[in-house]
Amino acid sequence: MTQALSFNRALPEHYSLDAYKKHFAEFQEFQARAFHSQPINILVKSRASFIDEVLLELWQHCALAKDKAISLIAVGGYGRGELHPYSDVDLLLLVDKRPDSNQQEAIARFITMLWDLRLEVGHSVRTYKETLSLGKDDITIATNLLEMRLLTGNKTLFQELQTAVNADSFWTSQAFFQAKRHEQQQRHAQYHGTAYNLEPNLKANPGGLRDIQTIGWVAKRHFNTRTMRELVAYQYLTEDEYQELIECEAYLWQMRFSLHLEAGRNENRILFDYQPAAAERLGFGSDGKASVERMMKRFFRTVQRVSELNEMLLQHFEGSILNSQQKLKVSQLDDYFELQGHLIKARDSAVFARRDNLLRLFWHIANNSNITGVHSTTIRLIRQVRRRLMGDLQDYEACRQLFLTLLRHPRGMDLAVTLMHRYGILAAYLPQWRNIEGQMQFDLFHAYTVDEHTHRLLKNLYKYSLAEHESEFPLCTAIVKKMEKPELLYLAGIFHDIAKGRGGDHSELGGMDAREFAKLHKLSEFDSKLIAWLVENHLLMSVTAQRRDIHDPEVVAEFAAKVRDETRLNYLYCLTLADIRATNDTLWNDWKGSLLRELFLATQKAFRRGLEKPMDLRDLIRENQSEALPMLLRQTFIESEVLQLWSRIKADYFARYSPKQIVWHTEHILKHKTPNEPLVLVSKAPIKGGTQVFVYTKDQPGLFAKMVAALDSKKVNIFDAQIMTNKDGYAMDTFVILEQNGETVNSPSRQQSIKKALEQYILGKPDLSRQKPKLSRQMRQFTVPPKVVFLPGNTRHRTMLEIAALDTPGLLSDLGQVFQQCGVNIHAAKITTIGERAEDFFLISNAEDDALTTEQQSQLRRVLISQLSQQTEG
Repeated sequence: MTQALSFNRALPEHYSLDAYKKHFAEFQEFQARAFHSQPINILVKSRASFIDEVLLELWQHCALAKDKAISLIAVGGYGRGELHPYSDVDLLLLVDKRPDSNQQEAIARFITMLWDLRLEVGHSVRTYKETLSLGKDDITIATNLLEMRLLTGNKTLFQELQTAVNADSFWTSQAFFQAKRHEQQQRHAQYHGTAYNLEPNLKANPGGLRDIQTIGWVAKRHFNTRTMRELVAYQYLTEDEYQELIECEAYLWQMRFSLHLEAGRNENRILFDYQPAAAERLGFGSDGKASVERMMKRFFRTVQRVSELNEMLLQHFEGSILNSQQKLKVSQLDDYFELQGHLIKARDSAVFARRDNLLRLFWHIANNSNITGVHSTTIRLIRQVRRRLMGDLQDYEACRQLFLTLLRHPRGMDLAVTLMHRYGILAAYLPQWRNIEGQMQFDLFHAYTVDEHTHRLLKNLYKYSLAEHESEFPLCTAIVKKMEKPELLYLAGIFHDIAKGRGGDHSELGGMDAREFAKLHKLSEFDSKLIAWLVENHLLMSVTAQRRDIHDPEVVAEFAAKVRDETRLNYLYCLTLADIRATNDTLWNDWKGSLLRELFLATQKAFRRGLEKPMDLRDLIRENQSEALPMLLRQTFIESEVLQLWSRIKADYFARYSPKQIVWHTEHILKHKTPNEPLVLVSKAPIKGGTQVFVYTKDQPGLFAKMVAALDSKKVNIFDAQIMTNKDGYAMDTFVILEQNGETVNSPSRQQSIKKALEQYILGKPDLSRQKPKLSRQMRQFTVPPKVVFLPGNTRHRTMLEIAALDTPGLLSDLGQVFQQCGVNIHAAKITTIGERAEDFFLISNAEDDALTTEQQSQLRRVLISQLSQQTEG
């Protein structure tokens, strides 16, 4: 007896939309209650049975049952008899000829009834010939037809189609396999080849339900199987592997069923919105992030197992269906492994009784560029021995030697490390790696789990050594070429986040892990200290570049004192760049690259000049002015008018801008003949990786708030601001902006639009109290308690302020208005967005142009906290 039979409420005797909707709601509630007590396969199949019953009743109601020329056929997942609460109901209405007007009207009434019941119906009305023709041209249609099931209607017509679909003239087994494999490769590429995202799609991601279905489709086409179990009889799966595949499918089904119930729609993405409730429904507890973490770790383990089984079986199918194994050249690599075509294969089933052969396998992959993967029989052996390991691979001296050899190999971080990660060998080698497998990161900054982020960091580090990426990372490439021990960089990458999720400072804990690793692997004391220092300080450079004024010689000197020497600087720069780029594909931009490069070069120069002789600010000012003046004089400007303008500008300006920027600003100010109107310049070409906006205007209350509101209205992101008021009361303010996709503002019309908006806002024309856009779906899932901290600064007459808050729309504009309200002047701003979190730094002064008093700081903190709290609540 199926669970569907225990839902003992019959359909209403007479059709009415309200009665049917009530019946659907009761069934939905019944399934939600049964979720905790019934096997998921029963729930999924009972849903399909329930829909069968509804369709047959409505088919009768629309008088379609009297028409013997139509077959009502379930296809796709519904054809398999599997439906989740809001899955699509895919139908084929097979006709012997094109429907007449009466048939069309009846069919339209039938489909409309299904839509009225809020069913996601995908339907087509086709003749036998049309169906076959379209199926031959479209692999998706062909796949749906493989799983068709007659619901009611013309049985003969259905059987004719079924016979034709199973014939080689429709799709040969070879052509079908190649098309499905290509389809899977394209689908995986859409998800960057990984399911280890923070909001994965459990159906389409690598290792998801679609990968299980692909196995079934190929098997059904080749062997005409109805169930996956039949692959055991064909010796394509062992009984254990079959059970594993069924368990994996059951867990993914449970998650999908739960997601549908929580979302109230056909949702296959494990979105932040539904993760806590889904975790509780699945029995992982109700303790927030901890529950989600438990659920997601199991999910990531599941998709890893599915990926391995999918890869194994598709390889088996390839050999069987395409007869590819008969054509392959076999060459012996050593006593343990051979090369079969482009796949490495163990020469006997006991090869991994020697545990070091697990590492030797990957050394061969690094050492032989012809190897593109691991043979399916060897993947099976890896899976078997992985389960039987009684300790860590690093416990064995031979394994330790091979691991270091692999790290030092020029191609060790190419395919070899990717496959070590994929097949769980990194986790089998390093116990700490097991802790970060599938480790969630609950923010919008990190797009991947900790282990996948680290894997991507290692790949980024490896790219520095490749000629084809030299133009992408020229400075890193030059540095790595001269490194005597690039493996130390890889080890720092492996350990930099390895302590996440343990509690405490992950940098410090990771440094301790790195020291233990170095001791076990007998690395030198110097190498051990360098790796540990890099792990402990892997955030130092990015924090300094993005939050401090790197044009201030004192900031550079402070950073250089922490780094201490050029060797550490080289390693840290390469690690930092790779780390940021591996965090989130959308967060890297040329502006960040420019900041890091500037800090690197300034620190390198400080080391080479000798830290005891840092460049004096006055020397930098004189140097920039002496370079800029001749360029202006060549443009027919008179020296006296240039110097007269410069005399009204504060000296700091000439230290913060390059000679070219000074020339650009000066020439336009001297040509500006309408002093009561603002001068706005937008750089046509990128300056240091961003679009620079320069504003010269008479200072006024709330100027900063107006300017950021103008930029906010044009939907650009602000990354940096330099706010300066001259001795004559004119403001000279600069913003570095980028489009929301991280690109510079390249369109002339877009540049003009930004210029016009700034001019209008400064002149007070727009209303600053306009309604702000709402928080995005993802942002609503996060809370960032407002934090206002006053930091010790390098300047006696200035106060440094750090503000951390949820990155709500219009945040900067609101902050600007608070500063105005409290009589605070802004001199510089560093705007940093880390996922959902805004971390902004301001250099400010009071109305007397001095540092804020303790009382003024307290008042400003109160007002800011109040404003930021209101924003979050709103």
